[in-house]
Amino acid sequence: MDYNKTLYISDLDGTLLNKSVELSAYTIDALNTLIGRGLNFSVATARTLATAGRILGGLSLEIPIILMNGVLIYDTKKEEYLKINWLAPETVRAVTRTLREFGVTGFMYEIIDGRQETYYESLEQKPLRDFVEERVTLYNKSFRQTDSFDSISPENITYFSLLDAYERILPVRRSLDAQPGLGITMYKDIYSPDLWYLEMFSSEASKRNAVVYLRETFGYGRIVGFGDNLNDLPMFEACDIAVAVENAAQEVREAADQICGANDADGVVRWLEEYA
Repeated sequence: MDYNKTLYISDLDGTLLNKSVELSAYTIDALNTLIGRGLNFSVATARTLATAGRILGGLSLEIPIILMNGVLIYDTKKEEYLKINWLAPETVRAVTRTLREFGVTGFMYEIIDGRQETYYESLEQKPLRDFVEERVTLYNKSFRQTDSFDSISPENITYFSLLDAYERILPVRRSLDAQPGLGITMYKDIYSPDLWYLEMFSSEASKRNAVVYLRETFGYGRIVGFGDNLNDLPMFEACDIAVAVENAAQEVREAADQICGANDADGVVRWLEEYA
Protein backbone atom coordinates (compact mmCIF):
# COMPACT_ATOMS: atom_id res chain seq x y z
CA MET A 1 0.00 0.00 0.00
CA ASP A 2 1.44 3.34 -1.05
CA TYR A 3 0.52 5.74 1.73
CA ASN A 4 1.53 8.70 -0.41
CA LYS A 5 -0.93 7.65 -3.12
CA THR A 6 -4.36 9.28 -2.74
CA LEU A 7 -7.58 8.56 -4.61
CA TYR A 8 -10.19 11.32 -4.79
CA ILE A 9 -13.65 9.96 -5.52
CA SER A 10 -16.89 11.88 -5.98
CA ASP A 11 -20.57 11.18 -6.22
CA LEU A 12 -22.25 12.67 -9.31
CA ASP A 13 -25.82 13.95 -8.82
CA GLY A 14 -25.96 16.75 -6.29
CA THR A 15 -22.20 16.64 -5.81
CA LEU A 16 -20.05 16.89 -8.93
CA LEU A 17 -22.95 17.70 -11.27
CA ASN A 18 -24.61 21.11 -11.20
CA LYS A 19 -28.35 21.75 -10.96
CA SER A 20 -28.66 21.26 -14.71
CA VAL A 21 -27.43 17.67 -14.19
CA GLU A 22 -24.20 18.44 -16.05
CA LEU A 23 -20.52 18.88 -15.42
CA SER A 24 -19.87 22.60 -15.70
CA ALA A 25 -17.25 23.78 -18.16
CA TYR A 26 -15.17 24.92 -15.20
CA THR A 27 -15.34 21.49 -13.55
CA ILE A 28 -14.38 19.70 -16.78
CA ASP A 29 -11.40 21.97 -17.47
CA ALA A 30 -10.19 21.99 -13.88
CA LEU A 31 -10.50 18.23 -13.42
CA ASN A 32 -8.74 17.46 -16.69
CA THR A 33 -5.92 19.80 -15.68
CA LEU A 34 -5.60 18.13 -12.28
CA ILE A 35 -5.75 14.63 -13.76
CA GLY A 36 -3.09 15.65 -16.28
CA ARG A 37 -0.88 16.64 -13.36
CA GLY A 38 -1.27 13.19 -11.80
CA LEU A 39 -4.41 13.47 -9.65
CA ASN A 40 -6.09 10.09 -9.12
CA PHE A 41 -9.79 10.79 -9.59
CA SER A 42 -12.89 8.65 -9.99
CA VAL A 43 -16.62 8.73 -9.36
CA ALA A 44 -19.10 6.63 -7.39
CA THR A 45 -22.69 6.97 -8.53
CA ALA A 46 -26.08 5.28 -8.48
CA ARG A 47 -26.25 5.77 -12.24
CA THR A 48 -25.67 3.11 -14.89
CA LEU A 49 -22.93 3.17 -17.49
CA ALA A 50 -25.43 4.31 -20.13
CA THR A 51 -26.03 7.65 -18.39
CA ALA A 52 -22.82 8.11 -16.38
CA GLY A 53 -20.69 7.36 -19.42
CA ARG A 54 -22.26 10.18 -21.42
CA ILE A 55 -22.13 12.63 -18.53
CA LEU A 56 -18.43 11.89 -17.97
CA GLY A 57 -17.52 11.91 -21.64
CA GLY A 58 -15.58 15.16 -21.39
CA LEU A 59 -13.28 13.92 -18.62
CA SER A 60 -9.97 12.13 -19.16
CA LEU A 61 -10.61 9.50 -16.50
CA GLU A 62 -7.87 6.95 -15.86
CA ILE A 63 -9.30 5.22 -12.77
CA PRO A 64 -12.19 2.69 -12.88
CA ILE A 65 -15.56 4.13 -11.87
CA ILE A 66 -18.17 2.84 -9.42
CA LEU A 67 -21.69 2.46 -10.80
CA MET A 68 -25.12 1.60 -9.40
CA ASN A 69 -24.15 2.24 -5.77
CA GLY A 70 -21.24 -0.19 -5.94
CA VAL A 71 -22.89 -3.04 -7.84
CA LEU A 72 -20.55 -2.45 -10.78
CA ILE A 73 -16.96 -1.31 -11.20
CA TYR A 74 -16.14 -0.30 -14.75
CA ASP A 75 -12.76 0.25 -16.41
CA THR A 76 -13.24 3.22 -18.74
CA LYS A 77 -9.92 2.56 -20.51
CA LYS A 78 -10.49 -1.13 -21.27
CA GLU A 79 -14.26 -0.57 -21.63
CA GLU A 80 -15.14 -3.56 -19.49
CA TYR A 81 -16.62 -4.35 -16.09
CA LEU A 82 -13.97 -5.30 -13.54
CA LYS A 83 -16.51 -6.42 -10.97
CA ILE A 84 -20.22 -7.32 -11.11
CA ASN A 85 -22.29 -8.19 -8.04
CA TRP A 86 -25.26 -10.30 -9.14
CA LEU A 87 -28.31 -10.96 -7.01
CA ALA A 88 -28.95 -14.60 -6.13
CA PRO A 89 -31.97 -15.99 -8.07
CA GLU A 90 -33.88 -16.70 -4.85
CA THR A 91 -33.34 -13.09 -3.78
CA VAL A 92 -34.63 -11.82 -7.13
CA ARG A 93 -37.76 -13.93 -6.72
CA ALA A 94 -38.28 -12.59 -3.18
CA VAL A 95 -38.09 -9.01 -4.46
CA THR A 96 -40.50 -9.52 -7.37
CA ARG A 97 -42.93 -11.34 -5.06
CA THR A 98 -42.85 -8.42 -2.63
CA LEU A 99 -43.36 -5.85 -5.37
CA ARG A 100 -46.48 -7.71 -6.49
CA GLU A 101 -47.71 -7.95 -2.92
CA PHE A 102 -47.56 -4.17 -2.44
CA GLY A 103 -48.61 -3.22 -5.98
CA VAL A 104 -45.40 -1.32 -6.67
CA THR A 105 -43.13 -1.50 -9.70
CA GLY A 106 -40.02 0.14 -11.06
CA PHE A 107 -36.99 -1.04 -13.02
CA MET A 108 -35.05 -4.30 -13.05
CA TYR A 109 -31.47 -4.45 -14.38
CA GLU A 110 -29.75 -7.41 -16.05
CA ILE A 111 -26.22 -7.87 -17.36
CA ILE A 112 -25.39 -10.58 -19.90
CA ASP A 113 -22.05 -10.75 -21.76
CA GLY A 114 -21.14 -7.27 -20.53
CA ARG A 115 -24.34 -5.71 -21.88
CA GLN A 116 -26.95 -4.21 -19.60
CA GLU A 117 -30.70 -4.41 -20.13
CA THR A 118 -33.20 -2.33 -18.18
CA TYR A 119 -36.73 -3.72 -17.86
CA TYR A 120 -39.99 -2.15 -16.77
CA GLU A 121 -43.47 -3.60 -16.39
CA SER A 122 -45.52 -0.42 -16.74
CA LEU A 123 -45.07 3.32 -17.18
CA GLU A 124 -48.53 4.27 -16.00
CA GLN A 125 -47.04 6.17 -13.07
CA LYS A 126 -45.74 9.57 -14.12
CA PRO A 127 -42.43 9.41 -12.19
CA LEU A 128 -41.44 6.23 -14.01
CA ARG A 129 -42.56 7.62 -17.36
CA ASP A 130 -40.58 10.83 -16.79
CA PHE A 131 -37.54 8.79 -15.73
CA VAL A 132 -37.58 6.83 -18.99
CA GLU A 133 -38.29 9.84 -21.21
CA GLU A 134 -35.44 11.84 -19.70
CA ARG A 135 -32.89 9.07 -20.11
CA VAL A 136 -33.96 8.21 -23.62
CA THR A 137 -33.91 11.88 -24.69
CA LEU A 138 -30.72 12.97 -22.95
CA TYR A 139 -28.63 9.80 -22.98
CA ASN A 140 -30.16 7.57 -25.66
CA LYS A 141 -30.59 4.88 -23.01
CA SER A 142 -32.68 1.86 -24.01
CA PHE A 143 -35.44 0.21 -21.97
CA ARG A 144 -37.41 -2.99 -22.56
CA GLN A 145 -40.97 -3.63 -21.45
CA THR A 146 -41.95 -6.97 -19.98
CA ASP A 147 -45.36 -8.19 -18.88
CA SER A 148 -43.82 -9.31 -15.61
CA PHE A 149 -40.38 -9.25 -14.03
CA ASP A 150 -40.97 -12.93 -13.31
CA SER A 151 -40.79 -13.67 -17.05
CA ILE A 152 -37.11 -12.66 -17.06
CA SER A 153 -34.53 -15.21 -15.93
CA PRO A 154 -33.33 -14.38 -12.40
CA GLU A 155 -29.82 -15.63 -13.16
CA ASN A 156 -28.26 -12.36 -14.33
CA ILE A 157 -30.12 -9.68 -12.37
CA THR A 158 -28.06 -7.04 -10.59
CA TYR A 159 -30.43 -4.33 -9.40
CA PHE A 160 -33.95 -3.09 -8.75
CA SER A 161 -34.83 0.61 -8.61
CA LEU A 162 -38.14 2.09 -7.48
CA LEU A 163 -39.09 5.76 -7.73
CA ASP A 164 -42.26 6.64 -5.87
CA ALA A 165 -43.80 8.43 -2.92
CA TYR A 166 -42.18 7.71 0.42
CA GLU A 167 -45.31 6.14 1.90
CA ARG A 168 -45.65 3.72 -1.04
CA ILE A 169 -42.13 2.33 -1.02
CA LEU A 170 -41.45 2.34 2.72
CA PRO A 171 -43.58 -0.82 3.27
CA VAL A 172 -41.56 -2.56 0.55
CA ARG A 173 -38.34 -1.70 2.33
CA ARG A 174 -39.65 -2.85 5.69
CA SER A 175 -40.81 -6.14 4.21
CA LEU A 176 -37.43 -6.82 2.56
CA ASP A 177 -35.09 -5.43 5.23
CA ALA A 178 -34.34 -8.89 6.62
CA GLN A 179 -34.11 -10.64 3.23
CA PRO A 180 -30.83 -12.61 3.11
CA GLY A 181 -28.39 -11.50 0.45
CA LEU A 182 -30.17 -8.20 -0.22
CA GLY A 183 -28.71 -4.75 0.22
CA ILE A 184 -31.09 -1.77 0.28
CA THR A 185 -30.67 1.98 0.08
CA MET A 186 -33.47 4.54 0.23
CA TYR A 187 -32.99 8.25 -0.35
CA LYS A 188 -34.81 11.36 -1.53
CA ASP A 189 -34.74 12.30 -5.21
CA ILE A 190 -32.89 15.62 -5.21
CA TYR A 191 -34.62 16.68 -8.43
CA SER A 192 -38.18 15.87 -7.26
CA PRO A 193 -38.48 16.42 -3.49
CA ASP A 194 -41.79 14.54 -3.25
CA LEU A 195 -40.22 11.33 -4.58
CA TRP A 196 -37.88 8.76 -3.09
CA TYR A 197 -35.64 6.09 -4.55
CA LEU A 198 -35.62 2.57 -3.16
CA GLU A 199 -32.77 0.56 -4.67
CA MET A 200 -32.01 -3.10 -4.04
CA PHE A 201 -28.92 -5.09 -4.92
CA SER A 202 -26.57 -7.76 -3.61
CA SER A 203 -25.62 -7.35 0.04
CA GLU A 204 -22.02 -7.74 -1.14
CA ALA A 205 -22.34 -4.51 -3.12
CA SER A 206 -22.12 -0.98 -1.72
CA LYS A 207 -20.21 2.19 -2.40
CA ARG A 208 -18.18 1.29 0.69
CA ASN A 209 -17.15 -2.13 -0.61
CA ALA A 210 -16.41 -0.73 -4.04
CA VAL A 211 -14.10 1.92 -2.57
CA VAL A 212 -12.35 -0.78 -0.54
CA TYR A 213 -11.92 -2.78 -3.77
CA LEU A 214 -10.27 0.17 -5.50
CA ARG A 215 -8.02 0.81 -2.50
CA GLU A 216 -6.85 -2.80 -2.30
CA THR A 217 -6.60 -3.43 -6.04
CA PHE A 218 -4.67 -0.30 -6.91
CA GLY A 219 -2.82 0.26 -3.64
CA TYR A 220 -4.19 3.63 -2.55
CA GLY A 221 -3.02 4.63 0.88
CA ARG A 222 -5.58 7.37 1.34
CA ILE A 223 -9.11 7.92 0.02
CA VAL A 224 -10.92 11.27 -0.03
CA GLY A 225 -14.63 11.07 -0.87
CA PHE A 226 -17.23 13.70 -1.80
CA GLY A 227 -21.00 13.24 -1.44
CA ASP A 228 -24.38 14.80 -0.80
CA ASN A 229 -27.05 12.15 -0.24
CA LEU A 230 -27.81 9.22 2.05
CA ASN A 231 -26.47 6.64 -0.39
CA ASP A 232 -23.05 8.31 -0.02
CA LEU A 233 -22.80 7.48 3.69
CA PRO A 234 -21.44 3.95 3.04
CA MET A 235 -18.74 5.50 0.82
CA PHE A 236 -17.80 7.88 3.62
CA GLU A 237 -17.19 4.87 5.89
CA ALA A 238 -14.42 3.69 3.56
CA CYS A 239 -12.77 7.11 3.18
CA ASP A 240 -9.97 8.57 5.22
CA ILE A 241 -11.46 12.02 4.64
CA ALA A 242 -15.15 12.56 3.90
CA VAL A 243 -16.21 15.86 2.34
CA ALA A 244 -19.86 16.91 2.01
CA VAL A 245 -20.92 19.57 -0.45
CA GLU A 246 -22.65 22.55 1.08
CA ASN A 247 -26.03 21.46 -0.32
CA ALA A 248 -25.78 17.94 1.16
CA ALA A 249 -28.47 16.35 3.30
CA GLN A 250 -28.07 17.11 6.99
CA GLU A 251 -27.12 13.51 7.85
CA VAL A 252 -24.34 13.62 5.26
CA ARG A 253 -23.02 16.96 6.52
CA GLU A 254 -22.94 15.57 10.05
CA ALA A 255 -21.01 12.48 8.92
CA ALA A 256 -18.43 14.48 6.96
CA ASP A 257 -15.01 15.59 8.13
CA GLN A 258 -15.17 18.72 6.01
CA ILE A 259 -17.68 20.80 4.04
CA CYS A 260 -16.86 22.18 0.59
CA GLY A 261 -18.78 24.54 -1.69
CA ALA A 262 -22.14 23.62 -3.21
CA ASN A 263 -22.51 21.50 -6.34
CA ASP A 264 -23.73 24.51 -8.32
CA ALA A 265 -20.58 26.43 -7.35
CA ASP A 266 -18.08 23.78 -8.52
CA GLY A 267 -17.45 22.96 -4.87
CA VAL A 268 -15.64 19.66 -5.42
CA VAL A 269 -13.08 20.89 -7.93
CA ARG A 270 -12.46 24.13 -6.06
CA TRP A 271 -11.69 22.02 -2.96
CA LEU A 272 -9.37 19.86 -5.06
CA GLU A 273 -7.59 22.91 -6.47
CA GLU A 274 -6.93 24.16 -2.95
CA TYR A 275 -6.14 20.97 -1.04
CA ALA A 276 -5.26 18.10 -3.40
